[in-house]
Amino acid sequence: MNVIGIMLDSFRQDHVSFYNGGRAPFENVAACQTPNLDAFARECIVFDNAYPEALPTIPVRTQLFTGQRTLPYRPWQPLTQEDISVADILRAEGYVCGLISDCYHYRAPGMNFHRGFHAYHWIRGQEYDPWMSHPTRRRLSDYVNDHFDAVWRGRVAQFLANTDSFASEEDWFAAKVVDEAVDWLTRNRVHSRIFAWIDSFDPHEPWDPPPRFDSYTDPGYRGKRLILPMGGLAQSWATADEIRHIQGLYAGEAAFVDHCLGRLFGALKNLGYYDDSVIILLADHGHPLADHGKFLKGTDRLYSELLKVPFMVRLPGGEGARRTPSIVQFHDVLPTVLEMLGMANSVTAMHGRSFLPVLRGDRDTHREAMITGFHEGVERCLRDAAWSYIQRPPGEPEELYNLGEDPHERTNVIKEHTEEARRLAGAFGSYYRLQLGKGISETAVRGIQGKYELASGGID
Repeated sequence: MNVIGIMLDSFRQDHVSFYNGGRAPFENVAACQTPNLDAFARECIVFDNAYPEALPTIPVRTQLFTGQRTLPYRPWQPLTQEDISVADILRAEGYVCGLISDCYHYRAPGMNFHRGFHAYHWIRGQEYDPWMSHPTRRRLSDYVNDHFDAVWRGRVAQFLANTDSFASEEDWFAAKVVDEAVDWLTRNRVHSRIFAWIDSFDPHEPWDPPPRFDSYTDPGYRGKRLILPMGGLAQSWATADEIRHIQGLYAGEAAFVDHCLGRLFGALKNLGYYDDSVIILLADHGHPLADHGKFLKGTDRLYSELLKVPFMVRLPGGEGARRTPSIVQFHDVLPTVLEMLGMANSVTAMHGRSFLPVLRGDRDTHREAMITGFHEGVERCLRDAAWSYIQRPPGEPEELYNLGEDPHERTNVIKEHTEEARRLAGAFGSYYRLQLGKGISETAVRGIQGKYELASGGID
């Protein structure tokens, strides 16, 4: 059996029509259309409650590649010499392994995520990738407002320089990733077993969809094209019209990614991979779009818009397609794949637990609860099927939300349901809040949060 992973960076679950029933997440912004993801989902086991074990981008890939937790142990860092990755394991079992990605964090010196792959293809130029050194040919002032400081202006300018030459939709990053992936899948169909990891950095910010997909913004808008939002309270640097415009740009980027995926799905079907492969499609996390007042990822934004992602597993022939409420986390993925391939004896040292019984339809439960957050932060989110509890730093009010009655997490009911918060807090204990045990002050905690607000676009 072949194994194909498709990663979409920063794709919110509520921007996939299959999940949200075509409802628009934001007032005055049309619902994102995802016909290709919807069609694929109808042939998959679709998970409503799949969560990153820790954030952001590189810790998530570490969980997926190794089957190990990262939240209590390690920050954003390379794969170490001691890490055993999925490519290491499958290569030793005779799989030909290929990595295709425009996630420039992979190719940063010393990151080592390509280790074990027979082939790896990098698409350059995403976000702040130092690809082009010439000044942008476009007018920077069209893409920033007066609140953008020199750091943020420099980030926007780098992305503009990287993409100045884009002329047709085929030039955009998601299209290039799909083109490279289809080429690799075609050339390597001769092998008896392949493992492909196809990792699209879009719809990660900056959001600059091609004109045909820039159809979710107000055509009457005459303000700046703010393709890269800043951190902090959105209302402190953007007007209501600018906020809606940014939300529309994100929807357009997500719709374009879906369009490109249509070509990938078509190639997988035509090449016969639909018949003899397990195909896993997921996002590493979602993205706050001022739902709770702020854009960008941050240690204090542990709400569904960041945590809930599309997660779909297509078994050969579309076997067992259905929707499941099972709670799974990303370090469970590798143990599941290995058990599916008859390699269950390779997972005994992994923190993750196989959810193969869920894929087979034997049950619709896996984990009773989950925990997630940023290793460097103090905040933690603990969830089960009904409740979401957010732990805050000392002196700040903690939060509890009834996910069934309040899916957008607007009403904090911790005072009315203290027992539920205590129950969730006790599910994992203090071990996952080691930062508190290290004597970090509240001032330092806020400093960590400030670092992530500044760097959310820089280190993801």
